[in-house]
Amino acid sequence: MAGAKQERAVQTRESLLLAAAEVFDEFGYAGASINRILKRARLTAGALYFHFDSKEDLARAVMNSQPDTIVPRLESRGLQRLVDITLTWAHQLQVDPMLRAGVRLTNEQASFGLQDATPYQEWAEIMSACLRDAHERGELQAGVQPSEVGEFVVEACTGMQMYSAVASGRADLPERTTRMWRLLLPGIAVPSIVARTEVSPERVRTPVG
Repeated sequence: MAGAKQERAVQTRESLLLAAAEVFDEFGYAGASINRILKRARLTAGALYFHFDSKEDLARAVMNSQPDTIVPRLESRGLQRLVDITLTWAHQLQVDPMLRAGVRLTNEQASFGLQDATPYQEWAEIMSACLRDAHERGELQAGVQPSEVGEFVVEACTGMQMYSAVASGRADLPERTTRMWRLLLPGIAVPSIVARTEVSPERVRTPVG
């Protein structure tokens, strides 16, 4: 009985997050009223406030959910894993409202009184971990600092998706991401790894590993 109740609570929270993400993605923070979110989720205010203290709390949860939409999909290691994260991110931004909402809220957060670098920092740590693994596997050139490159990739992707959103509605984001790696990999990876690392939007349309 307790297990079933806990499972229902998990499902309710996930339903709220997805509904909130869809509404935030469509209307932004200002236009995403609690009533709109509850109507989309088909849940009561009591259910929402059991899991979240406020609309801001819900927005933070959506902002911080970004890695969960990508990282569990991947099994690759080292530099290939880092490339795969960005290729999957570029693809999912076109189809996944949870990721799109997280990105939109992170970009818009100053408009609703937040200044929270956590989403960027979490991505930087995930990417730095890939690069530390790449270093241990002998994939990086001498002198390459995993934390420095990890932060740079986050910075580059942040600007790239904003440019792509305006230029093409993100339709060209996978190609832009591919170009980023073709320019960046020769400067950080040993030649044999540059030749072996697969950098193509086609890679994320099938399971990667």
